[in-house]
Amino acid sequence: MRKVTLLLIGVLMGAGASWVAMSPDIRLGGAAIAASPDTYRQLNLFGDVFERIRSDYVEEPEDSALVESAIQGMLTSLDPHSSYLNQKNFRDMQVQTRGEFGGLGIEVTMEDGFVKVVTPIDDTPAAKAGVMAGDVITKLDGEEVQGLTLSEAVEKMRGPVKTPIILTIRREGADDPLEIKVVRDIIQIRSVRSEAKEDVGYIRVTSFNEQTFDGLKKAIDDLTTAIGEDKLKGFVIDLRNNPGGLL
Repeated sequence: MRKVTLLLIGVLMGAGASWVAMSPDIRLGGAAIAASPDTYRQLNLFGDVFERIRSDYVEEPEDSALVESAIQGMLTSLDPHSSYLNQKNFRDMQVQTRGEFGGLGIEVTMEDGFVKVVTPIDDTPAAKAGVMAGDVITKLDGEEVQGLTLSEAVEKMRGPVKTPIILTIRREGADDPLEIKVVRDIIQIRSVRSEAKEDVGYIRVTSFNEQTFDGLKKAIDDLTTAIGEDKLKGFVIDLRNNPGGLL
């Protein structure tokens, strides 16, 4: 394969970008916005660069990846808070804001290339199926976990509610690997944790999602009851490392 160094010069080539000049207006959300001739020159330049990369780059790039990167670049150049969400990122955002997803109900980490169960969440499919803390997941539906990133493995474990997945597990004390069938269900992300510390109620809020308000209200009520309204001095709300979310 020939290796070509790309030198992109801001000169209109006129080829490969005719699609940008098919209409005298640019439409955003159904509203027509008049475009100046300079806008078309810039769009034609974008088309020329796009075609030059497709034809001359040392490796064959994916068209969708190039377009997505260009869109992302446009938005991030506006301000630090604007960004483009592709389909996967949008689904991830919905999980964070809704605070629930179709999954197994386990907290996991990566260890030596395998997925290790930190703990199964109480009353979830994984806990009911017998998954235990310390279990090492080596295969997902027969596919080796080694070679996957943690996010890729988690993505494979999530899925539509009532769909099954077979976990191949290596468990300390067991001579042979175990195969455990788990049927996915709605898993709610617990964003509020609480603890009574003598006469003070400690509340940790890890993120803001649709479950946070009810969780915070319940934590306050439970702590008030546990400590006693007459002894309770107040609450400490811990927001450290909280990335934000639905506000």
